[in-house]
Amino acid sequence: HVQLVESGGGSVQAGGSLRLSCVASLSTISRRCWGWFRQAPGKEREGVAGLARGGGTTYADSVKGRFAISSENANNTIFLQMNSLKPEDTAMYYCAATTGGAVCGDPLSLSTYRHWGQGTQVTVS
Repeated sequence: HVQLVESGGGSVQAGGSLRLSCVASLSTISRRCWGWFRQAPGKEREGVAGLARGGGTTYADSVKGRFAISSENANNTIFLQMNSLKPEDTAMYYCAATTGGAVCGDPLSLSTYRHWGQGTQVTVS
């Protein structure tokens, strides 16, 4: 059973930065594709950033140039560095992973991912 645990959320003023972490209960994170999603109250969950097995990254237009997704294989961790935060970035942020070895689809689509964390709240004021 794959478990994903997010951390690093919090409250920050506009223009500030946060780094979210997602620790996975597996040692082969490089065999999967990874994504970060967010969901604001009353809105649908949306893709923010994706990390392909080959290291390629994809970002939603709303966060390009401000957010960066990365991995640290030695610690089974996926990161989301968020800079120049805006009030509209306020949401619950979720980490997601595909099945190991699976062909990955659209990196910003919910249907691409099988495993999800419980989320970490980010509030920008």
